[in-house]
Amino acid sequence: MSQTRAYAAHAPDQPLAPYRFERRRPRPDDVAIEILYCGVCHSDLHFARDDWGMSRYPVVPGHEIVGRVTAVGEQVTRFKAGDLVGVGCMVDSCRDCRPCRDGVEQFCLEGFTMTYGSDDRQDGSFTQGGYSDNIVVSEPFVLRMPEGIDLASAAPILCAGITTYSPLKHYGVKAGHKVGVIGMGGLGHMGVKLAKALGAEVTVFTRSEAKVEEARSHSADHVVVSSDPAQMEAVAETFDFMLDTVPVQHDLNPYLAALKYDGTHILVGLLDPIEPAINAFNLVFKRRVLAGSLIGGVAETQELLDFCAEHDIRCDIEMLDIHDINEAFERMQKGDVRYRFVIDMASLKAA
Repeated sequence: MSQTRAYAAHAPDQPLAPYRFERRRPRPDDVAIEILYCGVCHSDLHFARDDWGMSRYPVVPGHEIVGRVTAVGEQVTRFKAGDLVGVGCMVDSCRDCRPCRDGVEQFCLEGFTMTYGSDDRQDGSFTQGGYSDNIVVSEPFVLRMPEGIDLASAAPILCAGITTYSPLKHYGVKAGHKVGVIGMGGLGHMGVKLAKALGAEVTVFTRSEAKVEEARSHSADHVVVSSDPAQMEAVAETFDFMLDTVPVQHDLNPYLAALKYDGTHILVGLLDPIEPAINAFNLVFKRRVLAGSLIGGVAETQELLDFCAEHDIRCDIEMLDIHDINEAFERMQKGDVRYRFVIDMASLKAA
């Protein structure tokens, strides 16, 4: 067993605080990892505060993990001590159902095992995440960091990156397509970079005039202020795809009207009921599709890491010491981060 230092949420109304627990001894197929960096996802905040009503405590958040291998089990063949690796939102699945065999473990029929907040499939222990100094993960769920990738900014690629890349790839976005990205936050700015790298013409939709220049600085071809009816009218029936990264309830109808016939509106941020209601006319009369997407499988996440290394795509980050995590949560709640926090886990030694 490995003694692990971490920061954990102990109750929904309490700040994260130092915590010690024991990681399991590596199994034959396990990879033991020293954590170097861990991204801070909005899901971490939701889980810490039990916003989804499924949290158990104490819980160590963090599912955007980059680290160095320290040891491997006897059955491990792809990794060795010293290798740079990543761990995303999943650490296991049933590995046998149709989705798992198809490489989309996030849709495992038994439910994938989350990096934190789940019961381990083999021993029933409670999984704890990356706001810690080490983690032990089964080899099939460990990712290789490609040569030349920036390790710190690669951490959010394991969640924010794959959340936007997977639907772009699945729906076949390519050169010549017109893609609208709704929202210019952690997900949105990655959506812009990835859609551009795939060859699409990209337009950012934002309600804030203040983000117009910001979107353009991230290589958006066009920017539409969605609160301006005239600007929305001007782009009616223009887009092949809408990548909707907004995590709160918002009116989808104006964006559906901006799609061409056979256009697809993809939800990656919203987990709540859709309000106001969708006018089915916007779908039926133009054969439009309203879809959703959830992270990506292990192989697709590795493909994304390699793609980002090849195209020098980085998530815009603000580095963080672990002892500032509660301040970071408050800032994230207010949208005061451009665009993702990443914890330098070396700071845990001084915490």
